[in-house]
Amino acid sequence: MLAALTGCNQSYSQVQQTSPVPKLKVVTTFLPMYWFTKAVVGEDKVEILVPPGTEVHEYQATPANVSAIATANVLVKNGINLEQFLDGTVKSAQNNQLKEIDASANIESLAGNPHVWLDPVLAKQQVANIRDGLIAANPENKATYQANATNYIQQLEKLEAEYKRSLQKYSNCTFITFHNAYPYLAKRYQIKQVAVVEIPEDQLSPTDVQKAISAVRQYKAKAIFGEPGVDNKLLKALSKDLNLTLQPLDSLESGTLDPQHYFQAMQANLKTIEAACK
Repeated sequence: MLAALTGCNQSYSQVQQTSPVPKLKVVTTFLPMYWFTKAVVGEDKVEILVPPGTEVHEYQATPANVSAIATANVLVKNGINLEQFLDGTVKSAQNNQLKEIDASANIESLAGNPHVWLDPVLAKQQVANIRDGLIAANPENKATYQANATNYIQQLEKLEAEYKRSLQKYSNCTFITFHNAYPYLAKRYQIKQVAVVEIPEDQLSPTDVQKAISAVRQYKAKAIFGEPGVDNKLLKALSKDLNLTLQPLDSLESGTLDPQHYFQAMQANLKTIEAACK
């Protein structure tokens, strides 16, 4: 950095050596944690352990995952028992200097359901938790983390307002899902999710089908939501038999690595829910 220093009767310039802000090696578990962390970190590199589109609920760690954690400064996880592969993986990595950030710290879970990132309000809390954890790990970069987090949180607040404005006229609308991913979103906006299976299922069992039929009749549900990219003929036939719209609803576990993808996917989900509840 070139600094021009001026005295009373003379002027001169000198090159002042400054130490660069130290960079962290940050590892995240799966896509939403990557987005939120990358948005806060900014230009520094962030790694992801679970490839986008891979089922995180049943993920088995790889040697590359162990190696990544072994050399990381910070590990960001969703928590609420989602990343069950982590305990053994972190232990195998033997990294005594590793700092773990639980993005769901101080968030009250609904029956242990981990899908808090699908509620924009709770997503703001996750971003704030990640910001605070990164500041604790690298206080020299506090200003950057704060500014980046503030920008992303402002976007989340706009998304939150859009959801509230759009869904307030559809309170108590009931929808059927085959992935128990939306209780936080449903509670926030006073709509009702009825999940007939706990995690995404490509192959529905006869019991799943019977649960769906019973739920539709009991709750007079207006829509059935499946997983994006899953072509399930049984689900299509079921929705046709029940005279219900079948739409994909995105749990945001697949997509691009751009942190802005969160907003694109959430806005698409909003349009899907709104159309189904009309």
